[in-house]
Amino acid sequence: MHLERTVLLAIGVSYAFTTATGQRAAVIVHGSGERHLVVYDPDDHERVLYTLVLNGGESRTVAELLGLPLVTDRITDLVPPTVKGMDAVCIPIPAGSPYAGRRLGATNARTPTGASIVAVLRDGRTIASLTPDFTLRHGDEVVVVGDASSIAGVRELLTTG
Repeated sequence: MHLERTVLLAIGVSYAFTTATGQRAAVIVHGSGERHLVVYDPDDHERVLYTLVLNGGESRTVAELLGLPLVTDRITDLVPPTVKGMDAVCIPIPAGSPYAGRRLGATNARTPTGASIVAVLRDGRTIASLTPDFTLRHGDEVVVVGDASSIAGVRELLTTG
């Protein structure tokens, strides 16, 4: 499947695609975190047949139901390009995470992985200066800073424990 990514100024990003059966659709990711699943008329790929509006948590749940892997978004401006080997990414807390509903301190993420959880994105806002008693929720996205293997370790920890 070919995915067309288009930046929509003052709105967000559109990810348009055509299925194997020829059905045209798109996911519009708004800056607020809201997602619109847009389905186009098979005879006129410019005409919208219907739009399903999902908030961030709903879209992640639908993705899990479809069996999609978790998507990790890079935060390119957090780590300067002069710092080699380090990255910052957003990792979603999936519905089945052993840490959904538990305190951040319970993850003890830095010790086994070497990566740091520096913020949480929740309901369109950024929560920084986290304390160990901060409670994680399904639908949160944790902002993780580290090298590739330490980030993979946090992803694994948050997914399976």
